[in-house]
Amino acid sequence: MKKLICILLLFVSTGAFSQDKPNIYNPKADARAELKAAVAKAAQTNKHVFVQVGGNWCVWCIAFHNLVEATPELKNFLNQNFEKVLINYSPENKNEALLASLGHPGRFGFPVFLVIDGKGKVLHIQNSAYLEEGKGHSVKKVMEFLKGWTVEAVNPPAKASR
Repeated sequence: MKKLICILLLFVSTGAFSQDKPNIYNPKADARAELKAAVAKAAQTNKHVFVQVGGNWCVWCIAFHNLVEATPELKNFLNQNFEKVLINYSPENKNEALLASLGHPGRFGFPVFLVIDGKGKVLHIQNSAYLEEGKGHSVKKVMEFLKGWTVEAVNPPAKASR
């Protein structure tokens, strides 16, 4: 009887966890191709690329994604000013060669954010811990960060001489 109860508990708990497991990052994705396409599109649309590196195993990665999705101000600003790419880092696919070519951003932990221009140059690697306040990411700090890395912020228009 104990074996049956244990098996049932295992089955129920496994089912419950598998339903709750987030599926934001795709370990099977060709991250290099996705990034290349985003860079090309950024060049055409005069945007930068916002890259979020992390994995479905990472509570903070999922929390950041959920914060953006639940905050129209952040979501709209990101969509209007950046092309977005999620790069998976997990035991299934660490994307080691790609991340090495981007300056080893994982050294800051996960999630980690990169801003890349329309030529594919890494402009900035952001340790996401600096965007936290209290028990999570701060909408205000994230928005300040994003505003500081738009095309217009990095390359302000020249002022007309008087």
